[in-house]
Amino acid sequence: MRDRIIVALDVPDAAAALAMADRIGPACTFYKVGLELYTAEGPAVVASLRDLGKNVFLDLKLHDIPNQVARATARAGELGVRFLTVHASGGGAMLMAAAAACPPSLDLLAVTVLTSLDAAGLSAVYGRPVADVGAEADRLAALARDAGIDGVVCAASEAGRVRAVMGPHALIVTPGIRLAGDPHHDQRRVRTAGQAFRAGSTHIVVGRPVTASGDPRGAFERIAAEAETRS
Repeated sequence: MRDRIIVALDVPDAAAALAMADRIGPACTFYKVGLELYTAEGPAVVASLRDLGKNVFLDLKLHDIPNQVARATARAGELGVRFLTVHASGGGAMLMAAAAACPPSLDLLAVTVLTSLDAAGLSAVYGRPVADVGAEADRLAALARDAGIDGVVCAASEAGRVRAVMGPHALIVTPGIRLAGDPHHDQRRVRTAGQAFRAGSTHIVVGRPVTASGDPRGAFERIAAEAETRS
């Protein structure tokens, strides 16, 4: 179960990232490198985490013309990362190009609807009323499935219905995880770790509840304990 809990290293530089990994200790085996950290440090921070024996989720949310996304996917595979994100809203041709360029060692995840968006926010993006965010996640998940993408990123509140779309073997990675009573920060559709796994998630992503804690190791252990209530 602990190998399915990914800690988001949303920190400004490699020194802070490696210090956080040290503070959490060996219990966490999987870290997410996102836009801020990768922009600051590039592939070197991925190599540093890999040298520590950690799995890396490279969360770049690629969204560009098919050729550029395919080339970036191939280069990410050379870094030895486990997961890479692309935006499902990039369209079928982009998703298929990424899937074709993806090496066997890398799993591609298509981002459906960001967990910072609710129905009102998504309506503003689309320029039309959106009453059911889950239906939009379903539609984008089906686009990813048909393109041969390995899995999706979606809110835990949509994990069950997305599982039905993607089938039994797809990866479903859910951010927006909080302990009961934690502040939501800029997230809108949040769940606890146990709720996410019960809904059908294969992996969860936890950021500030661990990294902003005065005791990151203890916070990770509390998330892990809560995750074990999934059954």
